[in-house]
Amino acid sequence: MSGEVKGSIEALPEKAEVALVGAGLVGSLLAILLAKRGFQVDVFERRPDMRKETISAGRSINLAISTRGIRALARAGMDASVLSQAVQMRGRMIHPKLSDGVAGELVFQPYGKDDSECINSISRATLNKLLMDRAESTGKVNIYFKQKAEGIDFTENRLVLEDDHGTRASVLADIVIGTDGSASRLRDEMMKRQGYKTTVSRLDYGYKELVIPPTAGGGFAMERNALHIWPRGNFMLIALPNFEGSFTCTLFLPFEGPVSFAKLTDKAAVEDFFQKEFPDAVPLIENLVETFFENPTGHMDTVKSGPWNVDGSAMLLGDAAHAIVPFYGQGANCGFEDLTVLDDCLQEHLDQGGSLDIDRQNNANWKKIFDDLYARRKVNCDAIADMAVENFTEMRDKVADPRFIMLKAVEKHLEKSLKGLYRSRYSLVSFSNAPYKVALDVGVISDEILTPLCQSIEKPEEIDLKAAEVLVKEKLTPLLKDLPALSETLA
Repeated sequence: MSGEVKGSIEALPEKAEVALVGAGLVGSLLAILLAKRGFQVDVFERRPDMRKETISAGRSINLAISTRGIRALARAGMDASVLSQAVQMRGRMIHPKLSDGVAGELVFQPYGKDDSECINSISRATLNKLLMDRAESTGKVNIYFKQKAEGIDFTENRLVLEDDHGTRASVLADIVIGTDGSASRLRDEMMKRQGYKTTVSRLDYGYKELVIPPTAGGGFAMERNALHIWPRGNFMLIALPNFEGSFTCTLFLPFEGPVSFAKLTDKAAVEDFFQKEFPDAVPLIENLVETFFENPTGHMDTVKSGPWNVDGSAMLLGDAAHAIVPFYGQGANCGFEDLTVLDDCLQEHLDQGGSLDIDRQNNANWKKIFDDLYARRKVNCDAIADMAVENFTEMRDKVADPRFIMLKAVEKHLEKSLKGLYRSRYSLVSFSNAPYKVALDVGVISDEILTPLCQSIEKPEEIDLKAAEVLVKEKLTPLLKDLPALSETLA
């Protein structure tokens, strides 16, 4: 079936076994995993097929795929193919500013205890295309483009769709899963029900995407294996590497205020601002002023909702259930981890003698699965949402502070010296599959441990390891004792 046919109302199925709303990252990977279990999956996507039509740029914010995301991709047999098109980022490269128009000396801050602990930069579009291709190759997944979800009747599980000509049709589905992002229409409909609630918190910051192209020889214009940050206290610029040699840059700036998007209204203001704040980046950014005004100014929301399901017939996953801001590099990883947990719930249900058969009259088995997933994920998704907002302050401000840099170096020293005892919050979030809530709690306890230990030292090696071990065993070990061994946590 061609992409053009799949974009027409006439081509829609009258009935679907599993209907997914949204063919983004989470929806496409979910389609693959469900197909592997034998389900017929119909996916309805409001956008055109990005593999055949140009989608407007400027809202990507590159992905930083780490352990949780890789684990989910491995379930679909796609970890190797995805990582082959990603660039390893081993740490943050800080671009300080000494004074107006003068860049400071670069400072590299490793992410992990060694180069084996890194995160992987890949463009959102590249990954989405890979996932859609694999989904369709299963022979059990059909993706229908230019089909916007306009509503759902939960009594019948009848999904209402509208094409780009305004023509509407409905599809009756045994199970509907909403993976339609932070502005989910399926979530809006679900939250109208008694006992359901959503909170949306919007940052008073926006973002603007820019590009650093490859060099004339096709290489990288800056260090390729790093996430570059220009921290400026109340705002920042970041740049993530792309496989072909470019960097996707993102400016995060308040919407209003003395230094804000509201002040950057003409060419001269933009040029002056960038030359003053990011002098070393200006010569590298392609068509800086033109791109600044051409690309939209995006906004960032934290979405917390619940419950995520209506009995055993409808479910929310990914950003549709729990959108987070991008400052911990966990948006896609968190959404992908939903799918790992769902896959675990399905398998455990089978192992306990349950059935995955779909019965619209009595889907008690799927209700149990959906309820189980919600119980496992809700507290952890709320935890990473809070950590992501907190990490924004760290990235735009603290990473340039000498004391903060030293504290992070002490953490690395403790992870090496007290191997198996000390784990930092960042390590647990990015390089393990430990519950996000555990990582959140570990961060609080780590501050209590590090503050007294670091009061009178100038270098990480001066830390009192015996005192550190006592504090770690007293305060941190009780939180970590029930976690799997590191090798299992990383699996």
